[in-house]
Amino acid sequence: MTQNLEKIAVIGLGYVGLPLAVELGLHRDVLGFDINLGRIKELQACKDGTLEVTPEQLSAASKLEFTADLDRLKECAIFIVTVPTPVDKANRPDMTPLIRASQTVGGALKQGDLVIYESTVYPGATEEVCVPVLEKVSGLKFNVDFVCGYSPERINPGDKVNTLTTIRKITSGSTPEAADKVDALYSSIIKAGTWKASSLKVAEAAKVIENSQRDLNIAFVNELSVIFERMGIDTLEVLEAAGSKWNFLPFRPGMVGGHCIGVDPYYLTHKAEEMGYHPQVILAGRRINDDMARYAARSIIKRMLQNGIDVARSTVGIMGVTFKENCPDIRNSKVADLIKELRAWNVTVVVTDPWANSAEVEHEYGIKLAQIGPENPVDSLVVAVGHTEFRELPPAALLACCHQTHRPVIGDLKSLYDRHALEATGFTVFRF
Repeated sequence: MTQNLEKIAVIGLGYVGLPLAVELGLHRDVLGFDINLGRIKELQACKDGTLEVTPEQLSAASKLEFTADLDRLKECAIFIVTVPTPVDKANRPDMTPLIRASQTVGGALKQGDLVIYESTVYPGATEEVCVPVLEKVSGLKFNVDFVCGYSPERINPGDKVNTLTTIRKITSGSTPEAADKVDALYSSIIKAGTWKASSLKVAEAAKVIENSQRDLNIAFVNELSVIFERMGIDTLEVLEAAGSKWNFLPFRPGMVGGHCIGVDPYYLTHKAEEMGYHPQVILAGRRINDDMARYAARSIIKRMLQNGIDVARSTVGIMGVTFKENCPDIRNSKVADLIKELRAWNVTVVVTDPWANSAEVEHEYGIKLAQIGPENPVDSLVVAVGHTEFRELPPAALLACCHQTHRPVIGDLKSLYDRHALEATGFTVFRF
């Protein structure tokens, strides 16, 4: 059987799996599988709640079918696993979704099949965690009866410029032949080309350090923002001045959430500690970034107290709860940590977000979305996410959302507005 005739199953139809299934479905027979029946029905109706794929793109993928039927997976010879890899409350890797997906694939695995993993993991996880599950469930032997590949996802949710086909793809395989097959598969759809790594472990390591590097860069500017705030210096002005040099990296301070940057470093440090090494720089960066929500809340509370606002009887409006702008993704949103810290001061918190799914927010965080405006004024505002709808608001419109009995505080956590304009309008400003 030639590769061009082999049917592909994409396991997991979230922010990563769906765009991949749609792109492959333009050229190949593809089965999009997910255990969430509601998600399957939504996609069958050509709707995507993640907003990563348009109805037109779903319709155009004529060779793509969606199913929650496990038996249908037996039709396939190539399996691509794109399930989440979160951490638990102690920031330890939670491999449960990956193990369950491997069990699912193992039940359909046949002689000569190929299993490709895209989920971010620590180096060695594919062979140490996933392969034993595949062997146990299928009764087949790795690299004899079936082979594996690893090609880490590089999807950037909400980004309509750097999309699946325009981002170079790392590929790898458990044998030279498997590596060639994996590379050929992705080369057929990735316009930016591929980078064939020498082993599964190299590909796994390359992915996990991409986000660890970014996490550390953000931690550096976050620490700078804490230092400069004590000095009475505006961090953004400092970064803009430093950015006049050609090789200064343009990172900005902020809360680091989402399913990648705030999670992936813990996979690397977990494996390092298993090997007897305690990472220092990576974990230091994580501590700084994980503390930024609390730092922001306390800085805002401090300014409210200085302005004579009765904090315990106050209402603070939070604008934005998704983990990034112009995207409905709420996974690992640090805004939830900010809200928790404000509530610890007995603050009443009102949250609004035009992009988030209200049912998902309530289910995940126990937060009910509401409206913030002149008809429901608050004592202070926190603009936590840089949605376009928020960026376009003039300072006067923001002030109209606040009581005028005391000078309100605005936490401009994404530095969306001109600081001097906010202050001239009547706000006390906090930003990282």
